Amino acid sequence: MLRFGTNREVQKHSVHTLVFRSLKRTHDMFVADHAKPVSLDDKSHKIKMAVKLRTEYSSVLHLPVLKENARDKGSQRVALTADTKIQRMPSESAAQSLAVALPPSQSKMEASRTAAGVGDIYRHAGIPERSQPPGMTMVISGHLGWVRCIAVEPGNQWFVTGSADRTIKIWDLASGKLKLSLTGHISTVRGVIVSARSPYLFSCGEDKQVKCWDLEYNKVIRHYHGHLSAVYGLDLHPTIDVLVTCSRDSTARIWDVRTKASVHTLAGHTNAVATVKCQAAEPQIITGSHDTTIRLWDLVAGKTRVTLTNHKKSVRAVVLHPRQYTFASGSPDNIKQWKFPDGNFIQNLSGHNAIINTLAVNSDGVLVSGADNGTMHLWDWRTGYNFQRVHAAVQPGSLDSESGIFACAFDQSESRLLTAEADKTIKVYREDDTATEETHPVSWKPEIIKRKRF
Repeated sequence: MLRFGTNREVQKHSVHTLVFRSLKRTHDMFVADHAKPVSLDDKSHKIKMAVKLRTEYSSVLHLPVLKENARDKGSQRVALTADTKIQRMPSESAAQSLAVALPPSQSKMEASRTAAGVGDIYRHAGIPERSQPPGMTMVISGHLGWVRCIAVEPGNQWFVTGSADRTIKIWDLASGKLKLSLTGHISTVRGVIVSARSPYLFSCGEDKQVKCWDLEYNKVIRHYHGHLSAVYGLDLHPTIDVLVTCSRDSTARIWDVRTKASVHTLAGHTNAVATVKCQAAEPQIITGSHDTTIRLWDLVAGKTRVTLTNHKKSVRAVVLHPRQYTFASGSPDNIKQWKFPDGNFIQNLSGHNAIINTLAVNSDGVLVSGADNGTMHLWDWRTGYNFQRVHAAVQPGSLDSESGIFACAFDQSESRLLTAEADKTIKVYREDDTATEETHPVSWKPEIIKRKRF
């Protein structure tokens, strides 16, 4: 008779313990696939896009309603509409595409309006190009304190704001209605950003805390501990799971999003670091500080590559151009444009004589600067021409001294501009379709600067 070992009693466990062990084994088995995107089913994606096109763009595309008895024709229409792409093209190609998509009655009108847009009207030699000037379309109120930060989610369905009332609010972009309020910070929320790689929202505040919110459960799932003072801003790296934060403790920190580990502490500034930006190309991190300097950092080494000392006052805002290899920085002395990778100076944008809190730029080259006194200037990126100045009235019941713009951002379509203000409101601007060369003339008088040639 074969014996395989001594007789041992099987240790008894509760059902709860066994279930927990089973869950842990399952978790360990699939933990490597945690951040991998789910493979896209082509057929279901086409059906989803077809439904979305019908519901949201039916007035433009004039899609026929699919009938149940015409299945063959319906499937063809689904395939056609799912592959249709709607793009903003301010050129003749846009007019041609609209002429194809619209019926004859509307195609001529839309095509002529698109082909003769303001950007084309001003396309003359030496005259700056720009988009149409903005007009306010919506004022959203709901916060009980200054609105300090704003971010639009990648799907362009909603946007998020952080406030001095210690709350984070999520709003519907189309209607401006409040969708959700998140509480957890114990002081002013100074920065928010939505991840394009995962369903996460990141926030930071004057309570030294950096939080990661899971938007599927609307709960905090991670804290990033390390800063010794208020955290003023944050940004996500576009291609890797890295979070960068900047603080009043004169440092910026690089965090691993998943493990919460502090990868690098970027030390070198001698005063509070007010803003930080990330990009995929080198230099991957750019910081602006109250010590009047801008630093370009080496992400791998965690050291400064270049220090720019041209500004004479605090640098509170930095923005990267979405298409060009350039960036701009805002300070009370002026706005400066720089060229990557070495930070070569391009030009000054002078005239916004105030404390500039925020900068935003879109793909058409429209740069927006928002200031502490409530003024907003719109610039042409290429020429530096200030083509419009806006000073919106404060919310009724607020003091005139509460006129201040803390943050601004374009939505994903780049046709709407959102501003976060000191009167506790969010203002939404859009392009003025009625603007013409006569109503908004360009009076551009560039200064001739004599430069020494070496």
